[in-house]
Amino acid sequence: MQIFLTLLLISYVLNSILSSQEEIHRTNFPDGFLFGAATSSYQAINLFVFQIEGAVLEDGKGLNNWDVFAHIPGNIRNGDNADVADDHYHRYDEDIELMHLMGVNSYRFSISWSRILPRGRFGDVNPKGVMFYNKIIDKLLRKGIEPFVTIQHFDVPQELEDRYQSWLSPLILKDFAHFADVCFRSFGDRVKYWVTINEPNHLADFAYLRGTYAPGRCSAPFGNCSRGNSEVEPLIVVHNMILSHFKAAEIYRKNYQAKQGGSIGVIIHAFMYEPFSDNKFDVEAAARALAFNVAWVLDPLVHGDYPREMKYYLGPQLPKFSAAEANQMKRSIDFIGVNHYSTLYAKDCIHSNCESGGYAIEGFVFTTGERNGVLIGEPTPNPRFYVVPTGMEKIIEYFKRRYDNMPMFVTENGMSQMSTPNEDVNELLNDYKRIEFHKSYLSSLARAIK
Repeated sequence: MQIFLTLLLISYVLNSILSSQEEIHRTNFPDGFLFGAATSSYQAINLFVFQIEGAVLEDGKGLNNWDVFAHIPGNIRNGDNADVADDHYHRYDEDIELMHLMGVNSYRFSISWSRILPRGRFGDVNPKGVMFYNKIIDKLLRKGIEPFVTIQHFDVPQELEDRYQSWLSPLILKDFAHFADVCFRSFGDRVKYWVTINEPNHLADFAYLRGTYAPGRCSAPFGNCSRGNSEVEPLIVVHNMILSHFKAAEIYRKNYQAKQGGSIGVIIHAFMYEPFSDNKFDVEAAARALAFNVAWVLDPLVHGDYPREMKYYLGPQLPKFSAAEANQMKRSIDFIGVNHYSTLYAKDCIHSNCESGGYAIEGFVFTTGERNGVLIGEPTPNPRFYVVPTGMEKIIEYFKRRYDNMPMFVTENGMSQMSTPNEDVNELLNDYKRIEFHKSYLSSLARAIK
């Protein structure tokens, strides 16, 4: 099996895990294995908004769709926004020092599209935005930390939303190709790991099916938005994201890769799915859930077309690639980025009734973390994120089989903890539960490598 490299989203406990007397150590992983931390310029989950950079309109940065979305009352819990956030824009120096002290040797971060190109291709490159990321990259390298750069992590210049609804239009291909080219040209002499787009499947789900992410589009019964079509738009968005990745990868391979010596891939949000029962239809539903989530994005980029399950159940509703596109985009990724947090049960909704969910765009599958009153794993504050360490090994095995043992990075993994009124300060400071989480998931990953 090829060497895996992992970047843990919540990794400040890494030294505690690997220096403990437990059974998992750095020596369980191959030489050259990357242990790291990961952030994004903008991110959200469950009506909370997160951003590391802040400096919302500083030094020439333009508005992005999340800047606008987060300021609309009711979109974000408690009326929060990310105008300041972690203030990484002004405190990146000390943030990188902290990473260095932790002993990480890689750092994944995303570039804010509107900080580099405030108006997309309809305006100039912002030199102060380029300077900001240059300073981060140079500082990382001086500290022996490998930069791992995500070009697009959910945020899009608001200009592109206003002009043509961003990912809903094929015009986005030209804009994304231009953005990627600016990034390769500006930073590629030092960046060896490029991710074009973070989690196309996740963005389509929450921004265009449920409407809880920017730009907030959906339709009943999935959500209550003022605009959108949940049965159609997620398919269009992912289609345009796949083609945008391909255009960027084509530019990189033609103009930069040989000289710069880097690699390029895409990241998938990947739950593992277990059959709700031993019934053959639930077994098929678990496989179908993986096809409608993971293979939806990766099959075209590795094999040249959407998975057969999606073509069978969605028919003409699913966009089509031209023969030239299908042939050219095969193997347009050098690696797969895997964001894995949890495992769910999958129940068939074709041959049996489902109390909720299970629509065509979801593959006629109902997913849940509970079976016969018993949870699949320990719950966390995120409703569908249960602690199921074996899922890590299983999802990696799935990728290995389906995609011919292509190189993989675990680009996100981690947990948040339940808050209680009388929290034990000692437990919070020592972070026992999160240490145990990382230990168990790293053990599962180590088994997958073997």
